[in-house]
Amino acid sequence: MTKTTEDITIRVSSYYESESSRPDNQYFAFSYVVEIENNGPFDVQLLRRFWIIKDANLDSKEVEGAGVIGKTPVIKPGESYQYSSWSPIATPLGKMAGYYTMKRLLDGSQFKAYIPEFQLQASFINN
Repeated sequence: MTKTTEDITIRVSSYYESESSRPDNQYFAFSYVVEIENNGPFDVQLLRRFWIIKDANLDSKEVEGAGVIGKTPVIKPGESYQYSSWSPIATPLGKMAGYYTMKRLLDGSQFKAYIPEFQLQASFINN
């Protein structure tokens, strides 16, 4: 999934982690890889993250905090930053979406770079 907001392109891929999951306990683990590309003319810094994570029971949780995986990276024009993380949910199907709060280092202005909604789907689920 890909989404561009204010010259920041965000790409996300998700993966079911069968080795870490415990379906009998309603625990399904998913990893995801995020690439954040700066197509604008200014250095930007990722300050905060905000996620909404929903499972197939329509239970949702919000995750908010500073940076990603303990970092607040600066991304220069034409460059990208990539990281991976994970999230457990209670069903084999779900979805995630959210945004990053970014800061332009030139003037300190802040904006939200939206993360495209993406599916969390266990590999044993067929479409």
